[in-house]
Amino acid sequence: MSKLSKLQSFLLILFLVIVWGINWPLSKFALAYMPPVLFSGTRTLLGGLLLLVIAIPRYKKLNLGKTWPIYLISAVVNVVLYYGLQTVGLNDLPSGLFSAIVFLQPVLVGIFSWLWLGESMNGMKIAGLLLGFVGVGVISSGAGGLSGHISVEGVLLALGSALSWALGTVYVKRVGPRVDPIWLVTLQLIAGGLAMTAAGSGVESWRDVQWNPAFIASLLFISIFVIAIGWLVFYKLIDSGEAGKVASYTFLIPLVAIWAGTIFLDEPFTSTLLIGLVCIVVSIYLVNRRQPAARSGLVGKAG
Repeated sequence: MSKLSKLQSFLLILFLVIVWGINWPLSKFALAYMPPVLFSGTRTLLGGLLLLVIAIPRYKKLNLGKTWPIYLISAVVNVVLYYGLQTVGLNDLPSGLFSAIVFLQPVLVGIFSWLWLGESMNGMKIAGLLLGFVGVGVISSGAGGLSGHISVEGVLLALGSALSWALGTVYVKRVGPRVDPIWLVTLQLIAGGLAMTAAGSGVESWRDVQWNPAFIASLLFISIFVIAIGWLVFYKLIDSGEAGKVASYTFLIPLVAIWAGTIFLDEPFTSTLLIGLVCIVVSIYLVNRRQPAARSGLVGKAG
């Protein structure tokens, strides 16, 4: 992939933060009309099939005989584990707390990128990553995310979702040059979507799905903008810069989700929400702040 200008990066990050932020209240709404595993499988499979229209003209770049393990691993960590654990876990944990744990992902990406990709790591960046997670936690606690029953299983599922997403992000960053990015997103969504749809068909019932216009509109929006286009934008961004820096902006996603809940679900805008916003803004500044040459690389790079 070609490098992005600062303006292009800003616009793509803005799009991703808004769309992925809106995804949380939309998914919460959609899960009232469709069982979780079937919902995960359907939205990812539909997103993959939509991208297939773009991928087919690039069939010469597929090279499936040599690269199929990459597509398979990416489908497992980025689709089956991430979306599967996420939707199942939301049934066992308050959504605010669950999202806070899931967005530990940027911290994990920063650590894994330092260990495995040789990206720089220093005290300022570590402080920024941790501060961003603190900001997400403050926002979630103020939104009532900590007020419900705390399930150990739910916490473990949220941690598993965060871990799988972080591993998938770093894995794609490392092996991305070996595969076509369009085919990577397309096949991981189709393979993962088929696996979860098959699993959902075995443990859930399609008769429980309520196909009303509002649900269908939500499903289409999530499949097209959140799943298909969203993953393309995310991979484009992590390919054009440091994975840890790009991932740090995902701390803004819970903020957008809560703002959307405030507007559409009449949830209050609290002082803790403001405090969390300040933490997140400072976090992004610290993670992306350029270090002077003489003082950079305090921790060093992994070999």
